[in-house]
Amino acid sequence: MWHHMYGWGDGFGGIMMGIGLLFWLAVIAAAIALVIWAVWTPGGRSAPSREPDALEIARRRYARGEITREQFEQLKQDLAR
Repeated sequence: MWHHMYGWGDGFGGIMMGIGLLFWLAVIAAAIALVIWAVWTPGGRSAPSREPDALEIARRRYARGEITREQFEQLKQDLAR
């Protein structure tokens, strides 16, 4: 008689254990997502470096001799607009 009374509990216990497992997997996944978010956001340690702006690129090209002084001055005027 007692065995029959607890028969439904075995299946219910398995369901509860599965729900508990899903809960802990969700907690672990959230923790991993939080760490990834903290590392890859601009305020994080691995923030991407700032790309040079157009005027900086023009300065570098002028310094390497790729453009003339007149071209550089024209670029400066164009970029100031």
